[in-house]
Amino acid sequence: MEMKNSLFWSVGLVIWMCMEGSNATLSPSGINYEVVALMAIKNDLNDPYSVLENWDINSVDPCSWRMITCSPDGHVSALGLPSQSLSGTLSPGIGNLSNLQSVLLQNNAIFGPIPANMGKLQKLQTLDLSNNKFSGGIPCSLGSLNNLNYLRLNNNSLSGPFPESLANVEGLTLVDLSYNNLSGSLPKLSSRIFKFIGNPLICGPNSQNNYQSQSGGTRNHRVVAAFGSSVGCILFVIIIVGFFLWWRYRHNQQIFFDVNDQFDPEVCLGHLKRYSFKELRAATDHFNEKNILGIGGFGKVYKGVLQDGTLVAVKKLIDYNAAGGEVQFQTEVEMISLAVHRNLLRLYGFCTTESERILVYPYMSNGSVASRLKENSNGKPALDWSRRKKIALGTARGLLYLHEQCDPKIIHRDVKAANILLDEDYEAIVGDFGLAKLLDHQDSHVSTAVRGTVGHIAPEYLSTGQSSEKTDVFGFGILLLELITGQKALDFGRAANQKGVLHDWVKKLHQDGKLHLMVDKDLKNNLDLVELEEMVQVALLCTQFHPLHRPKMSEVMRMLEGDGLAEKWEASQKIETPKYRSYENLPQRYSDLEESSLVVEAMELSGPR
Repeated sequence: MEMKNSLFWSVGLVIWMCMEGSNATLSPSGINYEVVALMAIKNDLNDPYSVLENWDINSVDPCSWRMITCSPDGHVSALGLPSQSLSGTLSPGIGNLSNLQSVLLQNNAIFGPIPANMGKLQKLQTLDLSNNKFSGGIPCSLGSLNNLNYLRLNNNSLSGPFPESLANVEGLTLVDLSYNNLSGSLPKLSSRIFKFIGNPLICGPNSQNNYQSQSGGTRNHRVVAAFGSSVGCILFVIIIVGFFLWWRYRHNQQIFFDVNDQFDPEVCLGHLKRYSFKELRAATDHFNEKNILGIGGFGKVYKGVLQDGTLVAVKKLIDYNAAGGEVQFQTEVEMISLAVHRNLLRLYGFCTTESERILVYPYMSNGSVASRLKENSNGKPALDWSRRKKIALGTARGLLYLHEQCDPKIIHRDVKAANILLDEDYEAIVGDFGLAKLLDHQDSHVSTAVRGTVGHIAPEYLSTGQSSEKTDVFGFGILLLELITGQKALDFGRAANQKGVLHDWVKKLHQDGKLHLMVDKDLKNNLDLVELEEMVQVALLCTQFHPLHRPKMSEVMRMLEGDGLAEKWEASQKIETPKYRSYENLPQRYSDLEESSLVVEAMELSGPR
């Protein structure tokens, strides 16, 4: 009897997995339907480097799996597997992940059709299947994804017509269909960026005219007619291009400049709400000084309450024209609207008038990590050890998403305790993208003027102006040291009359086996010494002098979860670092920077403090 029941259940489960049209939200007998869907995806993919190794059919919660992001209510909201050398096909089971907001599978070798039932993912905002081997047509069902903002299907082998149903998706910001085998005409899309180069059949098979050689007046007549037609076409193209440039100029003016108090607040850029100035002025009690949460280099952050009772943090730029503030404002709006992750600060919306630039964020009830390392003036106690571990993991997840699951990748450039915010559940939220830079995955670094916060700047960035993912890894290592010691890197040594920098002090105590001397006294020894040792080792690996010796954030994530730390630490001990490469002997010490002519300041643009 038991065997029959087991067989019946197994057959039922297989049938359920294969039902592409199923609208079920709960699986039978308590099995998590998201686990079943993800396992179907795993089984149809070839995974040469075992990146999906910890995906387990017996698990009841996929939120701890690699490459998976969950929403605060515990549902799978993002599937990020870019550049993982995956092949095989994409299972139709993906259509059962009804809470997905982001699917990133670019830069793999996945082939076969795009599953039609992806049209069931009503919450989907970002879909990137570029640089794979997908074939067949683009499913018409994608036109039902009303929240879709970002669609990249370029560099595949897709064929057939472009579905007209996508013209119904009003929130599209970017559509890239370039370098496929699409044919037919293109529908009129609302997308501000639409790429379709590299589709030779897109204008139909009769796009070229064949002329037969003839003599006499007929031939001359054809030449004159052809010349006249060419001139007419050129003039027509010039008129069309001129009209397009004029329209685009007016469109951009409407988005960022020509806005007044009568503007309709429901108009959106992508899916970001556009607030009226009156609405935000009322929410903050006329930007009352009593509601100030923090003050940064570019403006003030106010606590606000919208008409529906939603608590928000309202960032009002002091002078948006100063030091490229307008460009940074526009970059901030578009960048954050594309980077969606539970450990990244969301942007609710914005407000623009002729004289104001304002950003609106969720209100973070527990402030920043920097404000909670010690007991604050509101009587909130210092963070305990379990919450510090949770913050380290959450921050690592957010940076991993920016570095390895975004395309192009995003370099934060100012990772520190003050820029890690805490929601009501003490979940770490990476904020303040005012210094962030976009970088293609094939690029190793970007060169800029040195900006950031003293004590958190990686040595190679300080000396060369070159920043990369590894500069963020360095900043994350310093953040771990701040979580362990309870001290801010910038303030280290002032009260205790210490010399050098925080990293050197911790490294020396670790070498001497005196971990107890570095631990934050507010923890009162309520911590696991093994976990302490492991976190110190991860921090020291992240803050190695040479950027190539530092781990990637995916490796950092695994080490924080207890995987591979021993091997990585042992390998690091074999690296010989010359004395002149110690942080204390850099050409210009961190402690000297405050009095130097080098401007090293955090140009704070986004994120409540």
